[in-house]
Amino acid sequence: MFTGIVEEVGLIRRITHSANGARLMVAAHSVTQDAQLGDSIAVNGVCLTVVEKSADSFAADLSAETLKRTSLKQAVVGTRVNLERALLPTTRLGGHIMQGHVDGTGHFIFAQPLGEGWTVCIGFPSELARYLVEKGSIAVDGISLTIAALGENWFEIAVIPHTWQMTNLSSLLSGAAVNLEVDIIAKYVERMMQVGKSNAGLTLERLGELGY
Repeated sequence: MFTGIVEEVGLIRRITHSANGARLMVAAHSVTQDAQLGDSIAVNGVCLTVVEKSADSFAADLSAETLKRTSLKQAVVGTRVNLERALLPTTRLGGHIMQGHVDGTGHFIFAQPLGEGWTVCIGFPSELARYLVEKGSIAVDGISLTIAALGENWFEIAVIPHTWQMTNLSSLLSGAAVNLEVDIIAKYVERMMQVGKSNAGLTLERLGELGY
């Protein structure tokens, strides 16, 4: 599990492709300090397992499924990636609960200055629309963010200077693919509603009775 609070931005040092996927070598400093083989590290919001580790880098394997479903398939040597170690039971949940399981890829549309911060616009695929709400949480390349404005196929986020400086948002170009993970709570509610229709469990009427 992750919180979406990026610890550092790493650089992809090497990509080795194979018939079944690829191995990614990422240059990093903070997240490698206490990393052990088998630990989870989110790379641009994708939960990966450490299979090699040195003082200034780690390697993780990408399955064919991961390459198919995430923006990492477009990664090249030198790509800047957001990094976060898995949370501990004692960690402050500064962002929101994230699994590192990408729901779809969107694309960077634009960023424009707003006061001392930035407004960033992201396009999203239609199948994710039902999970997005204004003021709701969304993970973009592993960054926990809040939707400030929402359109039919785009949303805007207000980015503070710290987030702009500490993540890869400032280096994205128009059209660049980004990994999106919607709020897990929204997906669970949708599933409960679907099951409720078939077995008279949780329904809109029952939610109303409970005060929601």
